[in-house]
Amino acid sequence: MLWNTPSFFDSTLASHRKTTQSTFMKNAIARLLVALMLLSLPVWGGGKKENNMAVSFHMETEGTNNPKMIFEQDVAGRKRFFQRSPDFSTKDIVAFSPFLADNQVDFGVVFQLRPSAAARLENLTAANQGRLLLATCNGRVVDVVEIDKPIKDGFLVIWNGIQDAEIKECDKVAPRIGKDKKK
Repeated sequence: MLWNTPSFFDSTLASHRKTTQSTFMKNAIARLLVALMLLSLPVWGGGKKENNMAVSFHMETEGTNNPKMIFEQDVAGRKRFFQRSPDFSTKDIVAFSPFLADNQVDFGVVFQLRPSAAARLENLTAANQGRLLLATCNGRVVDVVEIDKPIKDGFLVIWNGIQDAEIKECDKVAPRIGKDKKK
């Protein structure tokens, strides 16, 4: 019988080993290629600059709203409530211009909004006169203003509380007002 002979088993076993080793090598190479592709994704992503600047503006709301959708903030010694979801954020900004704040210690910033956000700003400020608009920078509350009239020019202002390092991060996000966007 052929299958009882040592040469049959040896050749079958050797063939099986080659197939197993070949499959193992193919799988190892495939895993290595996938890992290399995943590691190179940031390079393929267009080389975007890291964004360490997050600005957001939150409209005042009622304290009776869903507690998951609001947060409480002391403003001038009174508890006020603001929407957790921002009405405007960094993605709405197309340009900015910093200025030295009145306290001569930190900075304020004028933000120019994209046209769709500017229209939203006009509508929100027309409908919410007398309410507060809270500004945060990198998660830190920096300013609160009372809405006294509709804002029609598409500019939002943080009057103080911005640090020099945050201005430098703003330069990575958007150009200065009146300057061309960096390429």
